[in-house]
Amino acid sequence: MLTQIAYALPFLAQGFALTLWVSLLVVVFSLIAGVIMGVGLVYGPIPLQWAVRIFSDTIRGIPILVLIFFVYYGLPAVGLHLPSFWAAVLALTLFKTAQVVEYLRGAVGSIPRGQSEAAMAIGLTFRQRLAYVIFPQAFRRFLPPWINGVTDAVKGSALVSLLGITDLMQAINQVIGRTYEAMPLYVLGALIYFAVNYALSLASRRLERRFSFIRE
Repeated sequence: MLTQIAYALPFLAQGFALTLWVSLLVVVFSLIAGVIMGVGLVYGPIPLQWAVRIFSDTIRGIPILVLIFFVYYGLPAVGLHLPSFWAAVLALTLFKTAQVVEYLRGAVGSIPRGQSEAAMAIGLTFRQRLAYVIFPQAFRRFLPPWINGVTDAVKGSALVSLLGITDLMQAINQVIGRTYEAMPLYVLGALIYFAVNYALSLASRRLERRFSFIRE
């Protein structure tokens, strides 16, 4: 068994690097898009709020696997051809963006309305109210669930192997095809995913304690 694992490690390392790269892109892109759309959902005009709400509810109601296949096979039907890597990143980003929108909506919505009204009373502009009053307080509510959601991005990245992308999961399958030793490699892959997600979960719990409003 140790021989198979030693043989597999270089391949798994390359696949794991791609898994982290996909996860990083998805997290960064979805954070930017989700924050912008979340602000539009909370403070935008009614048509924009409806558009963001429809997007969020629709995307969150679609299984990630279906969304990946829809982007990969559906976009070429309208003339947009994406490499499998970017099709997977786009699909995962769309799904994660819908989640970030809800994280931000909940975080901003939990700030008492009086805070914003007091900021208006002293003459702060809308951007100043967001930057100096709303966002610093909402950040504490937003961060723990967002980091928890990052683990979903890491786990969801395993689905990109279905498009032929050599991530960690695909690398495991390729090595199994050469060694015919499935169980040790799947166990090793599970341990790698567990290590990453457990570290993120620990970070989430620490941040939750760090930013807790009610202390024992």
